[in-house]
Amino acid sequence: MAQPDDMLDDEHYPAYTMGRAADIVGASPDFLRRLDEAKLIIPFRSAGGHRRYSRYQLRLAARAREMVDRGTALEAACRIIVLEDQLEEALRQRQNRQHSQRADAA
Repeated sequence: MAQPDDMLDDEHYPAYTMGRAADIVGASPDFLRRLDEAKLIIPFRSAGGHRRYSRYQLRLAARAREMVDRGTALEAACRIIVLEDQLEEALRQRQNRQHSQRADAA
């Protein structure tokens, strides 16, 4: 069974309330709601229905806030972030395949 400290080390654990998340990101709760509407981050819901955010989601929200602050439309910022993350994941998978192929050849 996972211990509380283990969960807090997990970047996907929904540890932050909306108010705390907004403070960390430097944005309003409304901005976080708009990111949810744009499907960039879908917050977890507590048993009482309150939004909870993970560190990973806060990083995405902070990236979106920075782009919006520089004049990028929210929807465009969200799309850019999604595409950047997809590219990063594809590159990571490619690198893992190459390492695996080299290990098999050795």
